[in-house]
Amino acid sequence: MSDVNSRISSIIGDNDVVLFMKGTPLFPQCGFSSRAVAILDHCGVSYESVDVLQDMEIRQGIKAFSDWPTIPQLYVKGEFVGGSDIMMEMFEAGELQQMLDEQQVAKAES
Repeated sequence: MSDVNSRISSIIGDNDVVLFMKGTPLFPQCGFSSRAVAILDHCGVSYESVDVLQDMEIRQGIKAFSDWPTIPQLYVKGEFVGGSDIMMEMFEAGELQQMLDEQQVAKAES
């Protein structure tokens, strides 16, 4: 396993919910990342974010790691969920909140 893959695996393994995104939750750098942050914030869960613009190895590596060509990418309990479109579809159908509840993901601190 390459160094970048082991770094990605470690990040995903150490956190219940990880969002690989462009920018940060406070300052997203694209509309898709902004939408993904808004969805997670609305769900009220605690999550780790990784700004792929700060690390080109991660930016390219995460695409190969998940076999998914776009960013943002959401992982819950080590499983790849999808990008912002899939997150939005799942959120609107109530499936994302249900999955987060079933996985007993920690709630965000108020």
